Amino acid sequence: MTDLDNIENTTDLVKAIVETYDGDSGINFIDVTNLPVREKIMSILDGLAELLFPGYRGKRIVTQANVHSIVSDILDTLRGELAHQVSLALRHECRMKDCPTCDCETMASDITERLLGKIPQIRRILKTDVQAAFDGDPAARSLEEVVISYPYITAIAIHRIAHELYLMEVPLIPRIMSEYAHSMTGIDIHPGAKIGKRFFIDHATGVVVGETAIIGNNVKFYQGVSLVAISIPKDAQTIQGVKRHPTIEDDVTIYAEATILGNVTIGKGAVIGANAWVRRSVPPGVTVMMAVPETRYKHNNANASHKG
Repeated sequence: MTDLDNIENTTDLVKAIVETYDGDSGINFIDVTNLPVREKIMSILDGLAELLFPGYRGKRIVTQANVHSIVSDILDTLRGELAHQVSLALRHECRMKDCPTCDCETMASDITERLLGKIPQIRRILKTDVQAAFDGDPAARSLEEVVISYPYITAIAIHRIAHELYLMEVPLIPRIMSEYAHSMTGIDIHPGAKIGKRFFIDHATGVVVGETAIIGNNVKFYQGVSLVAISIPKDAQTIQGVKRHPTIEDDVTIYAEATILGNVTIGKGAVIGANAWVRRSVPPGVTVMMAVPETRYKHNNANASHKG
């Protein structure tokens, strides 16, 4: 094949690809620049992590002498970067809803200040999450080990930031944040989920928490726990905002691979055993468990088997 043939083939291919863009709604973004940038959001999360866990990122040596100046510097950087990304998200929403009169820049600046003002509150509740992880895991040797190595801490820290933006009705960015945490940790928490203090996910892989889930205080999950809707209609948009995920009250423990479905309530102090499939509410203090399966042992060198 000659260079001329390659050029002709490329030209034809470009034309064929571009033709598929015609009439698209939402899956291409041509001639418009008002969309948040995922990489910028990740950078903002990195800066917020420096405020939430100072010194842990290894980017700056934080001391009692310089901590005020470092925090001030991070805040100054975040103000500009976050406000710009929020403004892009708001302008995208305005474009979708055809409301060109909104002052997106002013709104973005206000949202940014409100979020940054929440950092002390977020830090206070994250301290309880870290302590719950340390108290609930005999393998943990220190709070520092929990913060620096447990993927759960990354997931819950990002969730608590994303949840505040979700409550402020910021489009796009909270979900970008939550899916970033999901991709890093295997923990899928929708930014709309409400989670109380001293929350801990042990082993922290494969957990799913839906948008309208509510989790109380002192709750502990193990790996693979799912709080999901019981069914979704073909036109899922018709149930936006409807409570469709479980409520988990205080002091509940849910063991590995348990699935709680629909708008049910797991009462205070209840225990849900491993692999349980729960579709109705559970009263306070009740333990739910699967029937104990029968285990069989078969000898490799004989046909005999016996039950365990």
